[in-house]
Amino acid sequence: MKIKHLAAERHVLTILVDNEAGILAKIAGLFTARGYNIDSLTVADISDNHAVSRITIVTHGPPAVIDQIHAQLERLIPVHKVIDLTEMGPHVERELALIKVAGTGDNRVEALRLADVFRAKVVDTTTSSFIFELTGDPDKIDSFVALMRELGLVEVGRTGIVGMMRGSEAA
Repeated sequence: MKIKHLAAERHVLTILVDNEAGILAKIAGLFTARGYNIDSLTVADISDNHAVSRITIVTHGPPAVIDQIHAQLERLIPVHKVIDLTEMGPHVERELALIKVAGTGDNRVEALRLADVFRAKVVDTTTSSFIFELTGDPDKIDSFVALMRELGLVEVGRTGIVGMMRGSEAA
């Protein structure tokens, strides 16, 4: 009898939770206790009265593991809703990055040229460095960072992924 190995799939989960102390630790603990990895994590208050936060987690796993994560998240008391954007259909994902590049001469000119191609915004400049702000899908940011490595990459800061379903309805 052959055992099939199920490939890990990337999933973007959006979790609406009560905005209370300790909820992020509970959710992260759920992943840690079961040996699941979090590839990206973002959290923000999304309500006028500061009562609800939206957590976006990117993780990998075979379908059975993703289903288990989904079910366990829904059992947590302060969780209102868990949405797997990957399974729901077309959605938009974006990430923000700040990329510091040091360089002079031709490398400086090339960094500016590539920033223009990628629509990166210069948010700080000195005579020897730039800090670029870049928003886009993770692959776009990865590509820009890889090119900047050759030109004098100093530092990268990334926000993590946020995602939202396409269309007029709320998730």
